[in-house]
Parts: sequence; structure tokens; C-alpha cells
Amino acid sequence: MKKKRIILLSLTLTAVLGILSGCGDGAATEDVGTEVDGRTEGAAGNIQGSSVFTGELEHNVTIRVLENDTAISKGYAKELLDAFNQEYAEYGIKAVDANMDQYLDLANDGPYGYGPDVLYQANDVIMQYTEGKHIYPIPVQEMECYDQIPEIAWNAYETEVGGNTYCCGVPVNVQAPMLYYRKDMLPENWETEWDKDGNGVCDIVENWNAMYAFSVLRHEENPLNYGYMKALYDVYFSGGFLFSYGGYLFGENNTNPEDIGFSAGEAEKGAWVLSQLAGAMNEECIDNTINTTVYGKIADGTYFATLSTPDVYSTFVGELAKAYEGEGMSDKEANELATENLMMASVPKLPESGDLSEENPSLLDPKSMGGINGYAVSSYTKAPNACLAFVEFATSFEMMKLRNEMLGVAPAREDVAEAVGGVSRQLYENLEKGNIILMPSIREVSQIWTPGETFFIDIAKDAFRNAEEKKYKELPDLKKGLEQVDSQIHDAIFTLK
Repeated sequence: MKKKRIILLSLTLTAVLGILSGCGDGAATEDVGTEVDGRTEGAAGNIQGSSVFTGELEHNVTIRVLENDTAISKGYAKELLDAFNQEYAEYGIKAVDANMDQYLDLANDGPYGYGPDVLYQANDVIMQYTEGKHIYPIPVQEMECYDQIPEIAWNAYETEVGGNTYCCGVPVNVQAPMLYYRKDMLPENWETEWDKDGNGVCDIVENWNAMYAFSVLRHEENPLNYGYMKALYDVYFSGGFLFSYGGYLFGENNTNPEDIGFSAGEAEKGAWVLSQLAGAMNEECIDNTINTTVYGKIADGTYFATLSTPDVYSTFVGELAKAYEGEGMSDKEANELATENLMMASVPKLPESGDLSEENPSLLDPKSMGGINGYAVSSYTKAPNACLAFVEFATSFEMMKLRNEMLGVAPAREDVAEAVGGVSRQLYENLEKGNIILMPSIREVSQIWTPGETFFIDIAKDAFRNAEEKKYKELPDLKKGLEQVDSQIHDAIFTLK
């Protein structure tokens, strides 16, 4: 690890006198063109930091770090804090758990002294704090991790003010939906009956048509069992089905809230896919019931598969291990078998037609809504340089690899993704290909949830209505429904302020 790299920052930050009104304080900096990752950036492209990062570590200070609940419950947060404290003990710098709700609102609590010095949250949450100058711009180009993190991830934390670019967060891991399933519940004959392309991977986990067919078959064989199950109201997970067929959130790379595109392209096909999937589920798909029961029901075999994010992998494995222990296995045996049977894979491919009953469909790569979780430094901290030292330490190769090992999250660093391989590498590649649509870093994104959820709930309810009561009988009906979603979001942003 680069133990004292923070001190070296002072040599390159002497020209960084501050920022404009985007975040933090101070005057504009002098810009010159630089080359980063092989791309030449002009004055407007240089990433600036705040003048508070002088490179001089504050001594004998305690910084409060807000990590997410999973990192705390699984022990990673303690490992990170202990390792950092040992590394910086000679300076009297100590990092402690902020002991606050992971959904703390820094904008309201920070000014009153109730807030962390360093916070770990999703990019769309962090970037909302820039408007009120609640977080500092960070001199990311001088950080060891800079060249290892893709440009698209840094873009999620960038804001431009007065022709200068400021980065207000440091990416840590990629968040996007992944397919969780039980390998031991695949059909015994899958190699001969469920592998049409002969690639050695079961079609059920490769494309939604096969998943749908298996879900119907599994439920017919035992009415208490289901194949794929998910709460469809969730825009984060269901939105990707729309984007796969041409829909989008906002125009101009999610920066123009006047251009809303839930209904764009052939997005109605994605809504139709969700409607068909709901037909093979039970009514738990309508609300958030599944969100709390899914771990146990995957573990006891009630459900075969679901979508969730990589950061809950350890929770799924833990629940499955408990189920095995209940059958008389030792802790070690249960954990080994759970790890072997609980699989995580990329989101299955979709039929170009949108018809899940189509045989031998032409398939397209799915797109998913995702995000970049990362660290930010509160502008209310009294020890910004110690905070930056912590962020540098936490985003080192070793600590991000440990985060992956303990939590199953997909690292934003390319070298770590390469080292751990598997799902992490898949997610990293999907991000680079543009198949992960990052959450917009503009405050208007808060208005997409209610209209979107209402629409997806109606789709789920339709599966349990009789033919006459169905709200969306044909594709044109779904198109109109999505156009209403666009209109409702627009009204919420511009008319109902």
C-alpha cells in the first residue's frame, strides 16, 4: 500500500487554489492540457480538487466513517478501520465507525455537526450533495487508483463548473443486477435438453425464454415452488427491461431532465417481458414482500432464482448455509456446499421480439440500471487530509480485493476485477460496454420512482386479473402506459414544484 501517498499530493496541488460554485470553496485554478489514460484533456477536462487538500496530514484526529450496513455486519468495515488505524497510528489519526444510519442525509444533518467525515454511498446520492457544497471535490488524478478505474465510473462523480471539471467521489464498486440461482436445482438433464447452443452453460440461466419455460414447468410440477421470482415494482431492477429495447431515463447521457425516455424505442417490449414473467410468479411479485423473504426462500428451495445486487451475495450464501446446517451438516460443510450451489451470473439475454414463448428466438444483450458506490469527503470535516488518506487507503488494491472477498461486491478497479475474475470481471466488462446504465447524478432522478413503481405494479397486478379487467392487453396499451410515466415524471419535475 502507498502508506504516505497523501503527503505527496501537496507537490501537485500547489496550483489547485480551490473551486467555483459547484462544490467547496476557493478561487479558480490555472488549467493546462494533460494526458490521462491516453486521452488528451484540455482546460475544461482537467479534474480539479479543493484547496483544503494541502497534503499536510492533521495529527491526533478522529475521523468518522460511514460504511454501509452489509460491510459492517459482515465484518469488512472493522477490518478496514483496524488496518487503517494501524497504518496511521504514528500520526495519531484514528478512523471509527460513524455509527449512523447508512441513509443519513448529509445535506440536512451535516451543517449541525451530525454527520460523517467520510461517507460511502451510491453516486446518485453523493452527487446530490454537490449543489449545497456539502462534499469536497477530490484531487483524484493524483490518487493511486485513478488509472485503474474506467472513465465511465469517474464520470458518475464529475460535475462541471465554469469550464472546469470537479470529481466529488472515488468509485469503489459497481452495482448492477445479477442473477442469483441454485445450481443444484437445475434439471438433471440440462446438458441434453436445456443447452441448445451446446456451449456447456444451461439455457435457463442464459436467456429469459428458457428461464420462463422452466419457471412454468417447476410450478406445474409443485404448486408450492417457483422458478424466477422478483418484486417487479422496483424501478431499479425492472427499468433495465425497458432500456434493453430502446428506453432510457434522461437524454444527453442522463443529464437532460427535459428529455424523459421510459417509452422510447420499443420499450413496451420490455414491459411485456415483465408481464409474462409475472404470470409465472405469485402475488408477492406485486410489492416488496419478496425483498425480505427471498434469502430464505432461495435457501429452502421455494424459489429457484431472483435478481439482486452483488453486495448481498454473502447474505444469500449465509442463509443457504443455515439451511444446510439445519439438515445436520457442520459449519464448514454447510458453508462449502452453500458456496458451491449458490451461483451468481449476468442477467439473461432477451428475445428481440419480446415474446418469452418464442422458440429459438433471436437474442439481444440486456441492459441494466446500475450505480457506482464510492467514497466522498464531507465539507464539514475538520480533518480533510486525514479523510483523503483514508479514502486512498480504502481504494488500494489490497483493501478493494478484501472487500470483494468478504462481501462479494464487484470492484471498480480493473486490476482487482482481473485478479478475482468471475462475476466481478463480467460486471466490469458490462460497464465498459455500456450495458450498465448508471443512475443519473442529477437531483431530478428522485422523481422517477413513484410513476415508475405505479406502472410496474400495474403490470404485476395484470397477471392476476381476469382477461376483461387487465389494464394492458396489447403492446400499444403498454406503450401508452409508458408515455404516461414520461408525462408524470415531467410534471413532477417541472410543473408540480
